[in-house]
Amino acid sequence: YVSTPHSVVLKMLELAGVGDEDTVYDLGSGDGRIVVAAAQKFGARAVGVEIRGELAEQSSAEIAKLGLQKSARIIHGDMFEVDIGPATVVTLYQLTAVNKRLRPLLEKKLRRGARVVACDFQVPGWNPTKAIKATSEAGTVYQLFLYVRP
Repeated sequence: YVSTPHSVVLKMLELAGVGDEDTVYDLGSGDGRIVVAAAQKFGARAVGVEIRGELAEQSSAEIAKLGLQKSARIIHGDMFEVDIGPATVVTLYQLTAVNKRLRPLLEKKLRRGARVVACDFQVPGWNPTKAIKATSEAGTVYQLFLYVRP
């Protein structure tokens, strides 16, 4: 598990154009920082999916501490098993091989116009609508890829 720097999280959500009409799913949500930012700073409904129990508990506790339970939640489960149908935005920071495995699920479940933002690793077989660089507070450069489902 590697956490995404906060400045990169904000760039990912900005790139997707997240707003208060969106439902953001973060697949492999770690400590929940994308879920929290989507709800707190962008007004979206946000769902994180995290397989590691301690991270799911930690991020759920943070959501409760911030009073975001009405707009944000964490599912302790396998991202390949969760229904992502309600998502208008999906965020990914997974290796290319994992994105390749996720692609059929994303193609089957996501509605037309849904946005997918991948950090550092592309979704094989998809062409990004837009690609930008985001620099973390520590000066590390990340590549962000935006895809829009046809």
